[in-house]
Amino acid sequence: MRQPSPRRPRAIIRCGAVIAVAALALAGCGDNKPSGTTSPGSGSSSGTEALSGSLNIPISSADASDKAFNELNEAFRAANPGVDATVTSVPNDTIDATKAAQMTAGEADIVVISTKGFRDLPPYLGEESKTADMLLAEAGGYLDLTNEPFMANYNQSVLDSLKIGGKLYGVPGGLSYATGVYYNTQIFADNGLAVPTTWSELEQVIATLQSASVTPFGIGGGDSWPAGLIMLGVVAGLYPSAEAKEALMQGLWENTLKLDEGKQLQVLERVQTVFDATAANFAGAGYDDQPAAFAAGEFAMLPDGTWNHTTILSAVDGAFEVGYFPLPAGDTAQDNASVDGKIELTLGVNAKSKNQAAALAWLDFFSQKENYAKFVNTAGWTASQPGVEQDEFLNSITDYTADFRPVWESFWIANSNAGDAAMFPFNYPALVPLGTQTPAEAAKAAQEAW
Repeated sequence: MRQPSPRRPRAIIRCGAVIAVAALALAGCGDNKPSGTTSPGSGSSSGTEALSGSLNIPISSADASDKAFNELNEAFRAANPGVDATVTSVPNDTIDATKAAQMTAGEADIVVISTKGFRDLPPYLGEESKTADMLLAEAGGYLDLTNEPFMANYNQSVLDSLKIGGKLYGVPGGLSYATGVYYNTQIFADNGLAVPTTWSELEQVIATLQSASVTPFGIGGGDSWPAGLIMLGVVAGLYPSAEAKEALMQGLWENTLKLDEGKQLQVLERVQTVFDATAANFAGAGYDDQPAAFAAGEFAMLPDGTWNHTTILSAVDGAFEVGYFPLPAGDTAQDNASVDGKIELTLGVNAKSKNQAAALAWLDFFSQKENYAKFVNTAGWTASQPGVEQDEFLNSITDYTADFRPVWESFWIANSNAGDAAMFPFNYPALVPLGTQTPAEAAKAAQEAW
C-alpha cells in the first residue's frame, strides 16, 4: 500500500484519513475549474509566455522520488521561466497535516492524493467508509482532470482504478510492487537453494539456511510498517486475486468471515513463521538500515517493495547478484506467480490553488513521455504509461508484474468503530517480537476489536 523511499504504505503507517482534510471537504472547496480546460504552457513555445506566478508542490519525502521530482521541476522551470515552482519534501509523519493546512489556505497547488480505498465503494460499505481524499474529491476540492488531454498518456486500466463517479482527479505517478523479496543469489547458490514458489518450499529454504547458520530474513521492524509488508505478502498468496480480496473485505464487513478462523488466522500464522526466521534484533531495526545490512550478507532475504530497488542495488554495489521473487505464501505456485502492486503518488490539483493554469501545465509537462520516462526511472517505480523503457531490474521481474494484482491495502477500509487491533485488520503488530501475542491471541484480539 516509501503509498516509501516509496511512499510508505499508508495503511501500514496508519496515517488514516486526516480530520482536517475531511473537514475541508465537508465545508466545501470553492470554485472548481471546469474539466477539459486547456493547459497553457507545457514546455513548448506556445503559450508559455502567459504562465507566471508561483506553484507550491508538497510531497512526502523519499530519497529516490525526491530526486526525480526535483529534476523534473527544474526542467519545468527552465521551460517556463515565469513560474516559480517549488517542490517541498515533507516528512512522512507530517505530510497529511501539512497538506491539509496548505490546501485550506490555498497555499498548496499540486498535492498527493492518497489512493488507499480511492474507488467507487461497493454497496456493503457505507458513506462513513469514504476516505478524506474521496470526500474532498466529491466535494470539489480537487480539479476534475477527466478531460485533460495529458490523461490520455496513461494506461487506461490504471486510470480506471482511480475513478470515482466516472471522474479522474489525479495523475498516477507510477506503480510499485509491495509483496516481493530481494535475495542474495550467492547465498542461495552456496546452499543449493532455488527460488521458492510455494509456502512449503519457502519453509524448506528457511530450514536449510538456519541449519547453515545463515539468518533467512531482515526486516526494519523499528519503523513498524516494513513488518507489515510481510502481512501484505501473505495476504497476496492466500487471497491472490482482486476478487478474492474483495470477497474477504465483504465477508469481514458482513460478518460472514471471522479474523480468528480459517484462512484469516492462517495469515498471522504465516507472518509469525517469517518473523521467527528474521534477524533477532529486527523489532528495533530501522528500515533505512536494511539495504546496507543486506549488502553485508547479514541475512539472505529482504522483503521490500520495488520502490526501494535503486537504494538496495546501490548498497550492494555489485558485490553479488540481487534477485527478486514474490513472497510465496500461497500453497500453489499459481497463487504466488505475481507481486501485488499499488499506484504511487497520485498527483491532483487543489481547487483552491491560486495558479491553476500553471498547475495544469506542470502536470502536462510531467506527463510528456520523455519527461515522465526520466522521472519514473529516477524514482525507481514501474511506469503507469505504456511504452516506457525501464531499468534492468524492473525488466528482470516483468514475469511477476505483467499480471497486475492490487495489494490488499488498496482494498482495505477500516471500520471507524473498530478497536486498534482490527485496524489493519491482520494484527501483525501484536505478534512477537513486535508485540507479545501468539497468532491465535492476536487474531482473537482483532476479531473482538472488529
